Amino acid sequence: MPGMGASSRIFEKIDLPKDQFEFHYLEWLIPYSNETLSNYTTRIQEEIKHENPVLIGVSFGGIIVQELAKKISTKKTIIISSVRSHTEFPKRMKWAQKLLLYKFFPTRWVNQIETILKKHGNEKAKRRIDLYSNYMSIRDSSYLDWAFKNILNWKEPHPNPNVIHIHGDKDEVFPIQYIKNAIVIKGGTHAMILMRYRWFNKHLPTIISNKNYE
Repeated sequence: MPGMGASSRIFEKIDLPKDQFEFHYLEWLIPYSNETLSNYTTRIQEEIKHENPVLIGVSFGGIIVQELAKKISTKKTIIISSVRSHTEFPKRMKWAQKLLLYKFFPTRWVNQIETILKKHGNEKAKRRIDLYSNYMSIRDSSYLDWAFKNILNWKEPHPNPNVIHIHGDKDEVFPIQYIKNAIVIKGGTHAMILMRYRWFNKHLPTIISNKNYE
């Protein structure tokens, strides 16, 4: 399951042995008005056709697969650049939740901000926007409003010890100092599923196949 608004193309460089693994990609759906996270994940669940799968989710997709794992039996649940509990949110996200700031985030401006940055930003900003644009599949403001609200309001007080967490020590969205008991990738950012794909290609087969991974 990709991150918020992203398509499954974020996994395009993940190449695992085909004699051992078969990929099935989940995509975001447009949420119904005031749809609960539980109901939304039930609709995502309908796209899972195999029994006892390994679920892998990135960022908000990591929250989604953890909710899915409450509904179906899984061989393993793996989250990347995500959190296992709302207690791992950085302080700014906790304040945003308390102050209901997600209600005021101008998600309908996302496309306009992107256009401005591409026109007037520096080369580094333009490259990041091009990368972002290539992998984003949903820009619908109702989806973005719903996603921000449900990320900030996700309540999971106790991290599930059975969830395998892979996290970068340079993650800008979920800083490493708030993360507990993760497999840490040095230099990994929030976009490391794209930038550090060689690490995942090397280590994911062992993480998936073995009960314990050090």
